[in-house]
Amino acid sequence: MTGYILRRAISLIFVLFAVLTVVFFLMNAIPGGPYQFGERGYSQEAMANILAKYGLDKPVTERYVNYLGDIVRLDFGKSTAVPGNPPVTELIAQVWPVTLHVGLYTILVSFGLGLVMGIVAAYYRNSWVDNTVTFVAALGITIPSFIIATWLLLIFGFQNGWGRSHTVIIGPVVEGGFPILAWDYFLPVITYALAPLALVARYTRSSVADAMSADYIRTARAKGLTERTIMSRHVMRNALIPMVTVLLPQIPNLLTGSLFIEVVYGIPGLGKFFVTSIFNRDYPMIMALALLIAALWGLTYLITDVLYTLIDPRIRVGSSAGSA
Repeated sequence: MTGYILRRAISLIFVLFAVLTVVFFLMNAIPGGPYQFGERGYSQEAMANILAKYGLDKPVTERYVNYLGDIVRLDFGKSTAVPGNPPVTELIAQVWPVTLHVGLYTILVSFGLGLVMGIVAAYYRNSWVDNTVTFVAALGITIPSFIIATWLLLIFGFQNGWGRSHTVIIGPVVEGGFPILAWDYFLPVITYALAPLALVARYTRSSVADAMSADYIRTARAKGLTERTIMSRHVMRNALIPMVTVLLPQIPNLLTGSLFIEVVYGIPGLGKFFVTSIFNRDYPMIMALALLIAALWGLTYLITDVLYTLIDPRIRVGSSAGSA
């Protein structure tokens, strides 16, 4: 297991290198730049000095080699769009905790409630409970998050007047970059959780229902095992593998934020910051965020493969039969 994890960690480094290379050259292939003449009112002489100061006047291949050297020293550069040109790591450290708070609450709500709904729907399949869960899941998957956010603002904010007393309606109260009231998370989390909740409920229902229809479940019932024992020891154990495969990759999305939700609720988070960095052509910030997101995805798939062996010891990662 240790050797497998080390090999995957090394392969993740190569993946990050590939992401870095592709994003860097695609980003620099777009006409213009962070200090394009005329966009910010610089004179031609002033812009030439600025480009020379930040090395943007050099050929793209030379800038690429220099950037690789900076990355090796864990220097991700300074923002070209924020006044004062602070290091991008400092800016990420300021905005990401807000997104992490919303994302972690969203994971707890969507995965916790979605698992319960999926298990109940599978246990009472083809009943009104199953049909209700299936209907709710279909709505959660098909309705865009910004539509849900607008409805919630209309219902809870404008009609009931909560927007005058609860700042979440117009944006969270932020002190040092963090929302300071638990209520400030309520509407953003509900909005953000509906789609993953629906996905969790749908795939949990499918996995548990398939496991309950297996021959070994009928054998367990014939032996006189209680339903509680059958569900905990047999059904859930065998249903977890397909659930882990589908559901864990949702986590990186939830931890890096949603542009629509952060804009609607005025959340100063990572998702909103990423998009504004693209519009501002903030090259160092774009590169740092792309590497961060790629690293989260790589770690998620590594954790998923390791969980396979914990759920089912018959699976051996890194064996001749291949990994999970």
